[in-house]
Amino acid sequence: MIHTPILRAGRSYRSLKTVKVSHIKTGETLVEVSQANRGLIAKDLLDLPLHKKTLSHYSVADLIGICLDAARLFTTADLPLDDGMQSPQDYIKQVSGTTGLPEVLCLQNMGKIQGILENIETVLEGLTRGLDLQILDTGWGIQNERTMSYVCETDGLGAVLPSNSPGVHSLWIPAVPLKVPLVLKPGREEPWTPYRIAQAFMEAGMPPEAFSFYPTDYPGANEILFRCGRSMLFGSGSTVSSWVNDPRVEIHGPGRSKIIIHEGQNGNWENYLNLIVESVSKNGGRSCINASGVWTTENGRDIAESIALHLSQIEPKPLDHPDAGIAAWANPKAAHSISALIDRHLKEPGATELTTGERVVELEGCTFLRPTVIWCEDPEHPLANAEYPFPFVSVVEVPSSQLVESIGSTLVASVMSGDADFIEKLITTPQIDRLNIGTIPTNQISWDSPHEGNLFEHLYRQRAFQIHT
Repeated sequence: MIHTPILRAGRSYRSLKTVKVSHIKTGETLVEVSQANRGLIAKDLLDLPLHKKTLSHYSVADLIGICLDAARLFTTADLPLDDGMQSPQDYIKQVSGTTGLPEVLCLQNMGKIQGILENIETVLEGLTRGLDLQILDTGWGIQNERTMSYVCETDGLGAVLPSNSPGVHSLWIPAVPLKVPLVLKPGREEPWTPYRIAQAFMEAGMPPEAFSFYPTDYPGANEILFRCGRSMLFGSGSTVSSWVNDPRVEIHGPGRSKIIIHEGQNGNWENYLNLIVESVSKNGGRSCINASGVWTTENGRDIAESIALHLSQIEPKPLDHPDAGIAAWANPKAAHSISALIDRHLKEPGATELTTGERVVELEGCTFLRPTVIWCEDPEHPLANAEYPFPFVSVVEVPSSQLVESIGSTLVASVMSGDADFIEKLITTPQIDRLNIGTIPTNQISWDSPHEGNLFEHLYRQRAFQIHT
């Protein structure tokens, strides 16, 4: 049986307590994962200052070079997995086997992680807004005739991670070249990706002290969040709610990303159907940057019907099928529960389902939720601003004068509008985290643009600095 150990500052450690994770299709145990208790985590994290000091001996340029080597190793090399080795092909099948993500999408996510490692200089330039990174080596420097100094506000970055999509792990990778050790708590069904990234880094020459990997329970996750000076937390609204007001924790919760089609562009809405379908369904609809809403000022019902027709062509397929585009659910009960919740909300007036076929589909031992389209006549309906981890989209029609106020908190908004005043309102609203003007899918990222929050600003603070020469 495959075993995934704890990493204590890069050192492999087998725990007496383990959790067995089953193959989504066969139900047989695919991996046994060592579990760290909160006492072990608390003891280990006392050494974080020492681990950070080890990383401080490397220049940012050195660490960038290690990132480039890690990119190649992550995608091409056989890497250690406990006392065995894991090939890239093994990794893809294992991730798919425990998460339900089709193998072709696992491969695409593997490419996304490779991309951030290969483009890490561009990523850091975007996060730091062009800061001369040598300033992080010396603590201060002169850039554009200005004396500048930055201080790191933590000895380690904690990350309580999800199981929804391997690509999400690209968000914590920049901490490594920024000289901050990592304390990773993987999602239950997806220990594979953070562990393999750590092994690729260490194989490329990164000091093992940079990586601690603690599969753990709820108290253990809280221990990481309490003890790390800075953390990232991924999860549902209920999971992240307790930490929303803690400035030490960067929240990655529901995205509720949207396509907005405004007035003059409504007559051309057919031109945006491919963009909408990609935004809703790419990566199996599992990402917070997938669109879960289309907000329009006209033609709402027609738009919804056309989206439903296009999405109906995305059918559940076996996980090893080259054209598979929908993920199976690791927990079939969760799929049935979400489907039942949608049905309960549909009993309330103001929303109509336009999905073709049964929503829940059983195929070859796996449970799928078919892409779902809801036409909402009432912008206050519970499904108007809902988000679920599969291709789900609500189409909502509201007057132009009410649109900006109605959309609510939005991670990504892709806006089709030729109205300068309306675009100005969107630019000035704090409700939108990332704004795309024009035909840009919500799931399209730019290496030099922060995704959700700014990791550099989360880890570092600019301070006043003067020196007498």
